[in-house]
Amino acid sequence: MANHKDNGETLHEHQEVYQRYPLVPVHGIPLMEPIVRSWACVENFEARPDDLLIATYPKAGTTWTQEIVDLILARGDVEKACRAPVYIRIPFLEMCSFPDFRSGVDLLMSAPSPRVIKTHLPFQLLPKSFLEKDCKIIYVARNAKDNLVSYYFFDRMNLVQPDPGPWDGYIKKFMEGTVAWGSWYDHVRRYWDERANHRILYLFYEDMKEDLSREIQRVKNFLEVDLSESVVQKIAQHTTFQAMKANPMTNCEDVPSTVFDRTISSFMRKGEVGDWKNYFTVAQREMFDADYQSKMEGTALHFRDVL
Repeated sequence: MANHKDNGETLHEHQEVYQRYPLVPVHGIPLMEPIVRSWACVENFEARPDDLLIATYPKAGTTWTQEIVDLILARGDVEKACRAPVYIRIPFLEMCSFPDFRSGVDLLMSAPSPRVIKTHLPFQLLPKSFLEKDCKIIYVARNAKDNLVSYYFFDRMNLVQPDPGPWDGYIKKFMEGTVAWGSWYDHVRRYWDERANHRILYLFYEDMKEDLSREIQRVKNFLEVDLSESVVQKIAQHTTFQAMKANPMTNCEDVPSTVFDRTISSFMRKGEVGDWKNYFTVAQREMFDADYQSKMEGTALHFRDVL
C-alpha cells in the first residue's frame, strides 16, 4: 500500500471505502474481493530478470525479511532504509488500490531496477513471468501454530481482512485453508518442492530467531552481495524485533486507524517462537496435531516447535 492523496483530500474523507472484504476464489485459492477485481493486472504482471521476490504465507516474517533484504542491498546504510515505509520500498504485488493507496502493480511499474517485490501468493498463482525470467525467490516459512496465532490477531486488527470470528472457529478455518491466501500446508509445501526447479532460498522463521546473523549471511550470499562481518552485525542489530517494532518505517505506523485498529494489536505484535502455547487448549492442540500430521505426511519439510 502506498499513501497517495490528491486534491488536498484527507484519509478521513474516504473512511467509508474501508470494509472487511469477502473472500473470492481464484483458481481455488481464496483471495480478498478487491484483489480478485484487479486480478488480470497481477496475473499478467511482467517481471524483469533482476527482480527479487520475497514470498511468504501471511504473518510468517515477511516484513522482517523485507527489511533485512533492503539493508543488505543498501550495504547496511540504515539511513537509506529509513527513506520510506517498507511497503513503499518493497511493494506488495497483489495489493489493490484504494482511494488513499496505490496498488502494488502501479508502484512496481514505475520502480527502477532491480526491484524487490513482496507477495503472499501461493506458488501456483505467481505470475508466470517470474518463473520464465528465472527470478530469484526468497521464501520464509513459520511453524503452523505460531503462524495461525499471529494471523488471527492480524485478521482482528486489519479492518479490510475478513472477520476472523471466534478463536476456536478460526483454528478450523486455518486447518481448512478457508482464510485469505488459502492453505498454509499447500503454501509451504509447494515452495519447498519447487526449490529443485527454481532459484528459491527457503528460510525458516525459527532459524532467524535462533541466529539472525547466520541467516543474514545466507541471504546476502544468495543475493551475491559482499558484506563485512561488521555490516552483517549492524543489519542484525537493526532488524531485531524490538528495533523494528520501534521503527515507524517497519511497524506501518502511517497506515490509518480505519485500516489497522491498534487498540486490538500493533502491526508487529510479539514476534516469538512458541507463543501458540498461550492460546491452544489441550483439546485444540490434539485436534490440530492430528490434522497437521495427516496434511504434512510424505514431505521432508519439518518445522521446529510445532507439535
